[in-house]
Amino acid sequence: MTTARDYGEGIDPEHALKYAIQHHSGDRTEIVEGVIDTVTPNWDHENAAEEIRDQIKPRVRELGCVTGSGNLDLPGSANWYVPDLAVAPKELAKGGGALLPDQTLLIVEITSESNAETDRVVKRKRYAEYGAPLYLLVDRLDKTVTLFSGPGRLGYTGVDGPHAFGTPVRLPEPFGIEVDTSGL
Repeated sequence: MTTARDYGEGIDPEHALKYAIQHHSGDRTEIVEGVIDTVTPNWDHENAAEEIRDQIKPRVRELGCVTGSGNLDLPGSANWYVPDLAVAPKELAKGGGALLPDQTLLIVEITSESNAETDRVVKRKRYAEYGAPLYLLVDRLDKTVTLFSGPGRLGYTGVDGPHAFGTPVRLPEPFGIEVDTSGL
């Protein structure tokens, strides 16, 4: 005989919500400011991610890192992100679950009509607050690329851009490479 569990007293709502999202059927489900959002990227969106991934991959390997779109937890908030692309140390990614933004070297978000303001404003603020060292925003609607650096509780202190598609964008150390944005 199974007993009913009381979900009212003593249950941490943040933990329950994040547990549920990890067991949701779907490949890209996020929680953004407490709202569950299932994202289905189109091919243009995927092309932009692939363009960046292909260019940074050799340097990512040299750094002992991996690229992917794994889960990022933002503890103490109702946020659980699945970035379009992130770079993380291989030792943290292998066998790991969700990482924290400050455990990444780079996070890339690519706007779509349905989430452009989230990527431009909400995620930029949260990634900075949670210490993501570099945030590259590929804005397909404005056809620009902006690199944010110097994270802090009030946002990023460094902003390089926006640059029109076609303008090379330099990723600082530990990358030390330029990204060609003409194929975005």
